[in-house]
Amino acid sequence: MTIRAARHTVAALQPSLIRKLSNSAIGKTDVIPLWFGESDTPTPAFIRAAAKDAIDECQTFYQPNLGIPPLREALAAYTNRLYDTDFTLDNIAVTPSGMSAMAVALQCVIAEGSTVVLQSPVWPNLPAAAEILGAKTVRVPLRPRDGSWTLDLEEFFAACPPHTGALLINSPNNPTGWMLEDDEQRHIIDFCRQRDIWLIADEVYNRIVFDRERAPSFADKVSEDDKFLLINSFSKSWAMTGWRLGWITAPKALLHTLETVAEFSFSSIFAPTQIAGITAVEAGEPFVRAAAERYRAALATVDTAFSALPRVHCPLPQAAFYAFFAVDGVSDSYAFAEQALHQCGVGLAPGAAFGPHGEGYLRMCFAAEPPLLQRALRQLRPLLE
Repeated sequence: MTIRAARHTVAALQPSLIRKLSNSAIGKTDVIPLWFGESDTPTPAFIRAAAKDAIDECQTFYQPNLGIPPLREALAAYTNRLYDTDFTLDNIAVTPSGMSAMAVALQCVIAEGSTVVLQSPVWPNLPAAAEILGAKTVRVPLRPRDGSWTLDLEEFFAACPPHTGALLINSPNNPTGWMLEDDEQRHIIDFCRQRDIWLIADEVYNRIVFDRERAPSFADKVSEDDKFLLINSFSKSWAMTGWRLGWITAPKALLHTLETVAEFSFSSIFAPTQIAGITAVEAGEPFVRAAAERYRAALATVDTAFSALPRVHCPLPQAAFYAFFAVDGVSDSYAFAEQALHQCGVGLAPGAAFGPHGEGYLRMCFAAEPPLLQRALRQLRPLLE
């Protein structure tokens, strides 16, 4: 007997190709894993110490659905410092990971049968989170132009049917490193206001930028009267991927709804994790800046290596820590990623994992220590020449 998921939206979900490939290498000790989106730097000691102290103080009980007030206050203050905004804790909902933040945000505002429009290629979890709710997703392609990725906003707006429920914007983008500028964000906000559409913005990579301190954000362009949900996470900026801690910035009027959905989704978050989050945003700025410098240097290493390979075409990312590159003659990215794994001992993410507009590309996470990254590039070279 075959047992299938009762909900058709769940049964229709496609497994992650990145997970499929990485699972095939379980037990291998000679693979350089550049397929996942995380730095190989452990969480800084001062953040770990804050969690340890909280555990020793027996802070192990249930917490408020929206997160502990000191963390919500710290996140509001952090955003206000970065973007000269005036958010308060009443704009902040804490979640167990950025992905949970996205799921909760969509649950609050997306009705079954509505349409969510987003750019592509994009991290597969984002459209899947909408599709699992019964929403239809429309993907508008990012295109390489003059050595970088671009989005035609008029094409993006034209793709929005009358029943569009939300625009889902991931900027800076995973996997391409594309990034919206301030004027483009204002144009998007104006469009959402005109059409009465929710804006859901994944800004998880907003501190990993190569030509400035922080990426443009919708945070300093929205008002309390706008329909917005801004998603962020501790995973990337503070090297806290395994901690599973994120947050949503939203209009104060939506916080009661977010609190209710949180109650029925995850109820609360481990207090020591939240206390570590306070330490991260209040004392972690030197680490964030040093990490960004490290990723800039890593990008230069990758760019130098790829520039010497005529078959490789890699539009330079503006942000995040990924090289999203094409190789002449490669049309099946999963098969090529398998070759890279078995012949070169390097784990890459197949572009097909990021939707149909990613096919033919590979994603390399270059947030690795310089010797490891250089070794990975040497080992890949025979396959890329």
